[in-house]
Amino acid sequence: MKIKLKNKYKLFGGSQEFYQHDSLVNNAPMTFAVYLPPQITDKKLPVLYWLSGLTCTEENFVIKAGAQRVAAELGLVIVTMDTSPRNLGIEGEDDSYDFGSGAGFYLNATEPKWSANYNMYDYITEELPQIIESNFNVSKQKSICGHSMGGHGALMIALRNPDKYQSVSAFSPIVAPSQTPWGQKALKGYLGDDKQAWKKYDSCELVKTAITKLPLFIDQGTDDEFLKEYLQLERLQKVCEQYNHPLTLRMQEGYDHSYYFIASFIEEHLRYHNDFLLF
Repeated sequence: MKIKLKNKYKLFGGSQEFYQHDSLVNNAPMTFAVYLPPQITDKKLPVLYWLSGLTCTEENFVIKAGAQRVAAELGLVIVTMDTSPRNLGIEGEDDSYDFGSGAGFYLNATEPKWSANYNMYDYITEELPQIIESNFNVSKQKSICGHSMGGHGALMIALRNPDKYQSVSAFSPIVAPSQTPWGQKALKGYLGDDKQAWKKYDSCELVKTAITKLPLFIDQGTDDEFLKEYLQLERLQKVCEQYNHPLTLRMQEGYDHSYYFIASFIEEHLRYHNDFLLF
């Protein structure tokens, strides 16, 4: 698949690059960014896919998280992507911050209005990795991480595809979208009223049926304004205990939902993933 370079910047001896391409699964232009550490010229490197939260593009993590310094040290490629297709002329796509543009929720829509273009699950799990592996000097070793809506996406995708990812982590994830307002709005809008269909995009439900118990590593700020109503990490904690699924949940005192929180702990997440990707 043809990709078009939009911008390129030298960074910590490597290269931060931004691309656009025509997505086959989304039937729309999509954008992604890739950080290529200096070791990329000598050997194939593993990839960490970062999934961002509501309203974000491929730029938010790249600019705010401060991850490239450690990625350059470790020899870790980082791929970020937009959170939905945009500017498609779909009625209502820009009406709210938590549905439509910037809010693809990493699922495959089945409702007719959205199903032709909102297939972020297939984009993340199939199309984008094929593009990365075809165009850059990377191995097939990959891990996945994300924040908020992206934390939901990372956990859900890893739980459904434990053979594809060496590790998974999340910051402030939406862990039970079928039970909380953000998720319910998105699942109903993209998938309709069939709540059985919602379960395959709900991490708490997926833990109940997981055969391969891929460890979950999560950081959550105690002062996160969305914690009680929208995130409800206690739901995941309870189901992991019930089904003996490995979970490391770190409640970080005083931190909120912002990139100040992510920047404070991203190095630990990168080193966590690197330990798995070395094998």
